[in-house]
Amino acid sequence: MIENLPNSIYWLFYATIISTLVLFFLSNKNSSKIMIVLVIWCMVQSVLAYRGFYQNTQTVPPRFVLVLFPSTLLIVFGLLPKQRNYMIKNRKLKISTFLHTVRIPVEITLYSLFLHKLIPEILTFGGRNFDIISGISAPIIGYLYLKNKIGVNVLLTWNVICLFLVIFVLCNGILSAELPFQQFGFEQPNVAIKYFPFVLLPALIVPLVIYTHIIDILKLLKVKS
Repeated sequence: MIENLPNSIYWLFYATIISTLVLFFLSNKNSSKIMIVLVIWCMVQSVLAYRGFYQNTQTVPPRFVLVLFPSTLLIVFGLLPKQRNYMIKNRKLKISTFLHTVRIPVEITLYSLFLHKLIPEILTFGGRNFDIISGISAPIIGYLYLKNKIGVNVLLTWNVICLFLVIFVLCNGILSAELPFQQFGFEQPNVAIKYFPFVLLPALIVPLVIYTHIIDILKLLKVKS
């Protein structure tokens, strides 16, 4: 936990975590086993961060690899043929788009963390984080698709653009953290992600957002063909 950080920021982020998990669950049929894995993953990362494990940045390799590498592996595993086909088959496109509304409270959280000197400005909508566009447009695009006001092509294009935006922010977040390959934010590194519960942003929320985009893109391409 971070000292002198208002409780409102914590509660907003807790709500964002829960909303992400709930929307991901509702977006997929028969996803109970997946949810169990995700909850366990959250618990492991939360305990490590709460105990200060990631605050030691002098180890080789960096301890934060235990966040980034397994998260990447989970995405890759979920894209293997068997798992990918299962997810595409059980995907509810008219719900999954609404998951991206969680990017609005994420952006509010990031800006609040910047004001408390815990992340650099480049990671906020005041810098070069344009992911707020994805969050604001998600409920609009989701509603229009739900009501059959837009077609597959529009939803596909939106997913591709928003996938690029979140990956861009992720790269900036990693490159501004206190890691051996840090490139940005030297005056104010991205230190918030070393602490509970904000470690769950790169450990859970961002990977689920990326995976949701990828699966939706694959599903939409299959619908088009």
